[in-house]
Amino acid sequence: MRVFLVAGEPSGDKLGAALMAGLKELSDVTFMGVGGPLMQAEGMTSLFPMEELSVMGLAEVLPKYPALRRRLHQTAQAVLEAQPDVLITIDSPDFCLRVAKLVKAKCDIRTVHYVAPSVWAWRAGRAQKMARHIDHVLALLPFEPPYMEAAGMSCEFVGHPVVAEPEPTQNDIAEFRSNHGIGDKPILLVLPGSRRSEVTRLAPVFGDALRPVLRAHPDVQLVCPTTAAAEPLLREAVLSWPERPLILAPGDQPSAANVAEKKAAFYAADWALAASGTVSVELAAAGVPMVIAYDTNPLTRAIMKAMIKIDTVTLVNLVSETRAVPEYIGKDCTPDIIGAGVLQMMSDHAAQSDAMRVTMERLGRGGEAPGLRAARSVLDRINRN
Repeated sequence: MRVFLVAGEPSGDKLGAALMAGLKELSDVTFMGVGGPLMQAEGMTSLFPMEELSVMGLAEVLPKYPALRRRLHQTAQAVLEAQPDVLITIDSPDFCLRVAKLVKAKCDIRTVHYVAPSVWAWRAGRAQKMARHIDHVLALLPFEPPYMEAAGMSCEFVGHPVVAEPEPTQNDIAEFRSNHGIGDKPILLVLPGSRRSEVTRLAPVFGDALRPVLRAHPDVQLVCPTTAAAEPLLREAVLSWPERPLILAPGDQPSAANVAEKKAAFYAADWALAASGTVSVELAAAGVPMVIAYDTNPLTRAIMKAMIKIDTVTLVNLVSETRAVPEYIGKDCTPDIIGAGVLQMMSDHAAQSDAMRVTMERLGRGGEAPGLRAARSVLDRINRN
């Protein structure tokens, strides 16, 4: 079986790698497409660096539109030439769904999209548009299938891959602390996003927000896991922070070693300040109390505010049906407000523990690995056709 996959950012790379591993377990399969280091480790040669697609926000995309358009047509043409058994697009809907649309206009290839668009949050009409060129959807959240099915697509909840990721041992955590000279210091993870545009916007705000936190807790060790694409910008941004953090970046490490070190850092951490996104679920899996903060270009922010239908953007809050995780979005994403929120969270985070436990249960912890469930769903869809 020949499978063409397209992912556009680190979270999609992780999903794609788990799906690829599941497909290899269940079938004789050949991969092609666009992916990051994790998907490449599973046997893909990427058409071009996935990082070129990691752009977030309407205003942020505009300067890069010509290059993105070229990559869009290059990817669609590669699918048409390869004639795979299935095209699987992973998250990054602004790019991935356009690829599927171009391909479907020329042939009747089976199409699967991994990660249902958040039509329950904003732009409900996306599901109907998506149904014109997507046959099947793999959903990460248990409440999403009815939205997709109502628009005319088949959809299956396959669980979130974070629930199946191996946990580091106590020895792994102790080794991480020892290797970096952290000792018994409490750790505050600082995660201003994986995209370059996010780091540029959020890292200075996060740095200023840390000033009152470090005055109140001078023994805290700051740790910043980041991506290869965002590392140079982050290293430059932290020069103005009140304390230099420990930056964990891929560098010359093999992918597996970098992933293991990041995982050890998460499980060693006491608290986190993070950008909105999939990272909130990773933190919940590790049981790390968190504060979420996010902002975008003012134009993007104004458009999003007019369209959004929910009062929280944090997956832990949504899945647990609580508002236990504090979040500071848009106009509230300021150093003073965030700093006060982090201090409050550090002193009282009991409600988050229950919310994180419920979130993990509802996302599939304890069941079959989501990557394998996703692979079964893809194969079942192909066999039905």
